[in-house]
Amino acid sequence: PPIDDGLDPETGGAFKILNYDAYMAPGVMKAFGEEHGVEVQVTPYSNYDEMLAKIRASGESFDLVFPGPSVLSKMVYAELLQPLNHSYVPHLSNVWPEYQDPWYDQGARYTVPYTIYGTGVFYRADLVSSVPENGYDLMWDEQYSGKVYLLDDMGEAIGMSLLRNKISTDINTSDPDLVHEATDSLIELIDLVKVKANVNAYSEVPEGTATIHQAWSGDPIAGQYYLPKGETPEVLAYWRPEDPAERVIGSDNIAIPKSSEKPVLAHLLINDLLDNEIGLRNFGWNGYQPPLTKLSAQYLIEQGYIPENLMNAVVLPEDFDTGLTFYEVSPSTEALWRQSWSEFKAGG
Repeated sequence: PPIDDGLDPETGGAFKILNYDAYMAPGVMKAFGEEHGVEVQVTPYSNYDEMLAKIRASGESFDLVFPGPSVLSKMVYAELLQPLNHSYVPHLSNVWPEYQDPWYDQGARYTVPYTIYGTGVFYRADLVSSVPENGYDLMWDEQYSGKVYLLDDMGEAIGMSLLRNKISTDINTSDPDLVHEATDSLIELIDLVKVKANVNAYSEVPEGTATIHQAWSGDPIAGQYYLPKGETPEVLAYWRPEDPAERVIGSDNIAIPKSSEKPVLAHLLINDLLDNEIGLRNFGWNGYQPPLTKLSAQYLIEQGYIPENLMNAVVLPEDFDTGLTFYEVSPSTEALWRQSWSEFKAGG
């Protein structure tokens, strides 16, 4: 059962967040910590495998975690999460109606939405002379050898290869032949462009470590804040497929681990993050859109948060009607993808 109504928030000590690095504004966390007399601490992870390993570690406890739909139910059935008490989260009404009762968590019983995003290719426009019709081909372009990066995410990487090579538009496929073909194409990148994998596109493309980086759409929007002094957002660019039916889209959510020692306080931070003003402050730092009705794409553009040349990084509600989404698959399908990803990581 969820916690009872009307409990006093916990105070003192650490408030522990398990999250991607640089995914929540330091100012938002600092203000929350000062208001409630706690020290907000973040333990980072790069992908869901790392997140699951850390949340399951013996003796660990966390107060917030950020799962996507592809791992949510396994976390619920493994009793890693606790149900929410909506009486502490009145700002849930600020969220897009679709996310007040989402397909992956009906009734928002365990989660509320945090951000929405698409997946594409982030690159330095001043260093890339031309972009092919299929922008994924930039990842296989030898002239950028040593400066090409994949997302360190099994689904995103193999899914991109499935789409780039027109192997399949089913980014959750259980067909071993299709998954192996997509993986073989990824393995080509090792010798062809000396590919590396991480989730730091938001800083590495602006700073010049990467010229080409598979990236989530929040990365180019945040990337404008990581440019060296004197450079402007015009040197950044982002590509996603023009056809909405070929676009990969997704969401991250906020949940409270079963191990939380401060569950009331966790509910209060969730509610803060769904506040329009705090949500805007958080977006202004991390670049990832919160699905809050007031903070529409048009509003964010008009307020100057999204440069005109990065408008194709914006995600709209209708993208979720036609786009491609990673969902939870059977254990055998997950094992197939995991083995293929391990082969790529081992160098083929």
